[in-house]
Amino acid sequence: MTTTVSNGNGTDVVSLLKKTKPPALKKLASWKDENEFDGTGNPKTPRTSTTPGKTPGHENCTFHHDLELDHKPPKREALLPDMTDSYKMLLSALGENPERQGLLKTPERAAKAMLFFTKGYDQTLTDVLNDAVFDEDHDEMVVVKDIEMFSMCEHHLVPFYGKVSIGYLPKNKILGLSKLARIVEMFSRRLQVQERLTKQIAVAVTQAIQPAGVAVVIEGVHMCMVMRGVQKINSKTVTSTMLGVFRDDSKTREEFLNLVQSK
Repeated sequence: MTTTVSNGNGTDVVSLLKKTKPPALKKLASWKDENEFDGTGNPKTPRTSTTPGKTPGHENCTFHHDLELDHKPPKREALLPDMTDSYKMLLSALGENPERQGLLKTPERAAKAMLFFTKGYDQTLTDVLNDAVFDEDHDEMVVVKDIEMFSMCEHHLVPFYGKVSIGYLPKNKILGLSKLARIVEMFSRRLQVQERLTKQIAVAVTQAIQPAGVAVVIEGVHMCMVMRGVQKINSKTVTSTMLGVFRDDSKTREEFLNLVQSK
């Protein structure tokens, strides 16, 4: 039996789609394709202090070659053309036509969205703190809970989201409260697993103000479990990291957990 789907103008849409093949996939050039590398992945011609006309002091630099003048990689916006082409390839591989009206701007939109989802790669702890560390004679627990978190699972490139609660015991230094949320944002806006994200936040707070202890709890919902795989829509993942007194003193840890769980 033959099934015919018409678009209202007498055109057999199914036959038309079969005749119209998506554009052939092409391999995108990368910065590695244009350079030679040794067995360890380092450039064969790193810049050295003896290279004529080059600034000395780059003997151990493995990022760039003799002709490169800057340590910094290109700005992320410069990646948009290649990323857009990659999304076009993906659409073609799925059997779609990237040139049809509904998908014309989709590759560029998807590329921009991915840059936003991973903007944490452009930030450092120094940038985030912005000198918001203050001397204060306070040694009681500070807790900021239910900080909203959105991240991308590095295994499937699908979102996971949830809430983060952070507590610390100061030692003569406190951190601007909004900076705790910004630390969460910096690390969550990267390709992540929840376990690593939890620890990175705790370590960052420790590096920022050297408190007596730091505690972080994350409760997350992972779309890789909800939309695919086991498809358990009510499952939640809870991870914690306890450093310093929160690890060593059960009463301090219990106080933090009680504060986090209270409504």
